[in-house]
Amino acid sequence: MPPPTTAWIEHSVEDGADVFHLQGPWRLAHLPELVAQIAALPPPRAGQACILDGSRLQELDTSAAFMLFRHLCTLGLSPDQLNRRAMDPRHERLLALVHERMAAPAVGVAPSRHLGLLQHLGRATVKLSRTLRAHRSFIGQVALETLAVLRRPRLFRLRETVSQFESVVLDGIPIVALMTLLIGVVFAYLLGIQARQFGAGIFVVDGVGLAMCRELSPMLVAVIVAGRSGAAFCAQIGSMKVQEETDAIRTLGLSPIQVLVMPRLLAIMLGLPMLVFVGDVAGLAGGMLIGATQLEISPRAFINRLHATLDLSALVIGLLKAPVFAAFIAMIGCHMGLSVARDARSVGDNTTSTVVQSIVAVIVIDAIFAVALQQLGY
Repeated sequence: MPPPTTAWIEHSVEDGADVFHLQGPWRLAHLPELVAQIAALPPPRAGQACILDGSRLQELDTSAAFMLFRHLCTLGLSPDQLNRRAMDPRHERLLALVHERMAAPAVGVAPSRHLGLLQHLGRATVKLSRTLRAHRSFIGQVALETLAVLRRPRLFRLRETVSQFESVVLDGIPIVALMTLLIGVVFAYLLGIQARQFGAGIFVVDGVGLAMCRELSPMLVAVIVAGRSGAAFCAQIGSMKVQEETDAIRTLGLSPIQVLVMPRLLAIMLGLPMLVFVGDVAGLAGGMLIGATQLEISPRAFINRLHATLDLSALVIGLLKAPVFAAFIAMIGCHMGLSVARDARSVGDNTTSTVVQSIVAVIVIDAIFAVALQQLGY
């Protein structure tokens, strides 16, 4: 390490030209001293030539070269105005590289803009319209592939469908049963608090039965499956695309939709009604539990009242909603998985988007069902 009094750069005048003599090892470790001495240089004389002398320069790295050029620019000297002499070829190449990088425009750095409310709304609308068009196109592709499988049934992958059915339905029963049981408990308890004030605790059975079988169980189960299986579909297919496994499927002459999408679509459409039925039973069991412990309604009385008041159409409507919910969840999850860019961050972004889109789709479809069934008198 040179002593603190060592001169790293000296200024002289030769034949009317300003000469800057670099000496010693110009390394990152000595950067504070280098910066201090460069900043103390006298400003060059206007219209005079400037020379950068490297005859006494021992070492040079990019950090020191960058600081040299930057401080000389503050003195009014651009690197283009400097004539270099007695430079080691290595140092000459490094200075040229630093100069080139400093002169190149920044790539990928866009000025930040603060958008107004109307601009945000317009951007969101355009993004939504593009997403809906992409989903519509994907649904068309799946429909065409489904027709191809119907014409040639041997293309159908039964083993993959059974595997997906196990993952979606059998592995999902515990969480579905637990969540719907708790919802049934909470709903019956809150409804019972109000009904008990008027001596109408028995009507809790009517409310719990109708709400769980027709609305709460289908929606809650669909939301659980969207967060569990829909996200899994997107992550699995997205990871396969990142690892170029989907390209390998196409190389083998196979269709990724037939291999990856259709087994998942069929498995979830068959499995979600079963999970909804499990949710119905668990939700009613939760209501029965509250009736027996808080409202003095015995299990026998609960079941008899349920048989007398709950119309079979409420149960059927809830079960009929399930395949529609399942189709949209599977379509969104698989499409977002196939839309993943070839990087890990895109997998996470698309998985998050899958859950959000699926939940919104379930709520919108349920609202459409409610309006349509009301118009039909159900």
